[in-house]
Amino acid sequence: MELYVLLAIGVFVFVSAFFTVKQQTSAVIERFGKFNSIRHSGLQLKIPIIDRVAGKVNLRIQQLDVIIETKTKDNVFVKMKVSVQYKVIQEKVYEAFYKLEYPHDQITSYVFDVVRAEVPKLKLDDVFERKDDIAIAVKRELNDAMSTYGYDIINTLITDIDPDVQVKDAMNRINASEREKTAAEYEAEASRIKIVAKAKAEAESKRLQGQGIADQRREIARGLVESVDVLNKVGINSQEASALIVVTQHYDTLQAIGADTNSNLILLPNSPQAGSDMLNNMVASFTASNQVGEAMKKANSTKRIDKDEK
Repeated sequence: MELYVLLAIGVFVFVSAFFTVKQQTSAVIERFGKFNSIRHSGLQLKIPIIDRVAGKVNLRIQQLDVIIETKTKDNVFVKMKVSVQYKVIQEKVYEAFYKLEYPHDQITSYVFDVVRAEVPKLKLDDVFERKDDIAIAVKRELNDAMSTYGYDIINTLITDIDPDVQVKDAMNRINASEREKTAAEYEAEASRIKIVAKAKAEAESKRLQGQGIADQRREIARGLVESVDVLNKVGINSQEASALIVVTQHYDTLQAIGADTNSNLILLPNSPQAGSDMLNNMVASFTASNQVGEAMKKANSTKRIDKDEK
């Protein structure tokens, strides 16, 4: 019986001399409570009863999320989420295991210290724009502090910036107002372009219309000149030729009006002589105007001579 007990104890002692360490993990071995060695992944051997595994240190990259509430330069309170990615340096497992008991608390304290020193220097808009600068400052401060304890800060990320609800509502209203203002400016510009284009089109239409009327009148005048020349050749003087042309145009107009069956035009009493009278009156007016002009020129010349003699 005693033999079986001794054999069982021997097997237990033999088995307890071996232990395994997982990948990306280090085991700290103590002998009689004093640090002895650090063992890495694989099958390891220790002296039973004398040596013991004091603890294991994870060498993989870990992440710690820190929520911080702080105030900006323009007195806006914001909540920021800072994600710190870190790992234990394999060559400094001793420092990580023995020098620092609560690494999460230590890292959190440094993050709070840096963020609450940097953010109050910036306005809210600048916090959003310069969050990478804040993250770099946190990483730099943590590296300087935590490398002593065997920790390497891989990266720090500001993953969320959450202002007060009222501030967010105000920012949304400002953004909406700016967009409405921009939309109104674009609509006004579009209306202006339409008005300018319409005005240019109307101006071009009027110009072409005026050019057409001028060309029409020029051709009419050329036709009249040719008609007078033809009539002069057959012994009709210019005044008679003009009267004949007016009468002809008068009847042409009446014929054009009568050809339109849907015309609602009402003709007042009129006669061909009216056109001839109008022409005679115009000629007489031009003649009288020329005579008055000549008389005024002679009078002005006489006054100048009298002044020179005096």
